[in-house]
Amino acid sequence: MARQGGKPNGRKRGRQVDGILILDKPAGVTSNGALQMAKRLFDANKAGHTGSLDPLATGLLPLCFGEATKFSQFLLDANKQYRARIKLGVTTDSADADGKVLHEAPVPVLNAALLEAAVAQFRGEIEQTPPMYSALKVNGQPLYKLARQGIEIERQARPVTIFKLEVEDFSADEVVLNITCSKGTYVRTLAEDLGKVLGCGAHVVGLRRLASGPFSLAQALTLEELEGLLQIKGFDGLDRSLLPVAEIVSDWPALEVPDMTAAFFKQGQAVQIAKAPTAGWVRIFSEATANRALEFLGVGEILEDGRVTPKRLVAS
Repeated sequence: MARQGGKPNGRKRGRQVDGILILDKPAGVTSNGALQMAKRLFDANKAGHTGSLDPLATGLLPLCFGEATKFSQFLLDANKQYRARIKLGVTTDSADADGKVLHEAPVPVLNAALLEAAVAQFRGEIEQTPPMYSALKVNGQPLYKLARQGIEIERQARPVTIFKLEVEDFSADEVVLNITCSKGTYVRTLAEDLGKVLGCGAHVVGLRRLASGPFSLAQALTLEELEGLLQIKGFDGLDRSLLPVAEIVSDWPALEVPDMTAAFFKQGQAVQIAKAPTAGWVRIFSEATANRALEFLGVGEILEDGRVTPKRLVAS
């Protein structure tokens, strides 16, 4: 969906584009770099990404345009799935292949039983210490900026959950893992910790995000594919590649309300909705009519008295 935007003085600031782009991020570019490339292709005036991928990493990077940016936090909080290729026997300062080698050690003879015993220690709820080479901020300063200056500060371990951790393949000195995890999980830290358990050190040499919340890599487009759409079909082709804003929370219950209730909800008032759940968050839509399609209004939370209070609203 797109609308023409502009500033009061008439200077163009880009189009008002609303929706979600499921991007397949290439290697060698930051998440913000990929965002800016996509934003320029769409000539969009507002966009944001939903959780950083390291420059080395590829794969699923949902980008939010316009009204969708109001809901990006829900994707930041979502579970993620990755395929990670881990090099054993070498430790780097960043825990990935972009870092400086710190230590090398012999790799034990690997077999399925040894690896299963090692990875089993990381399933479920675990504690992770964020790496220095991360976007996590301390006193407003990203840790990676401090790390580049040779500064290391103490970091508090944080709880994360590894829902699934399977050995997909392995060789003499590499392991491929399939990982489903909670928000805030650092795969580089997981690789580093696995290396410690095996007694040889390790770092990530390949990382691909396969899923984030309700979205999968099968829905993703590359920057090259987007450029092709723009050349062949113009902005209309690009805009059709966007998913509706409501898809960010597509796994939440959906409730439809009549126009009167919708009007109160859009004014920020808590409303009573028939057949609403007794607790949790819900998506709210105005009812479809003969002349109007179903319209996404925003999301709300169920109060103790059963009413639904607005939490995020889309602009009309």
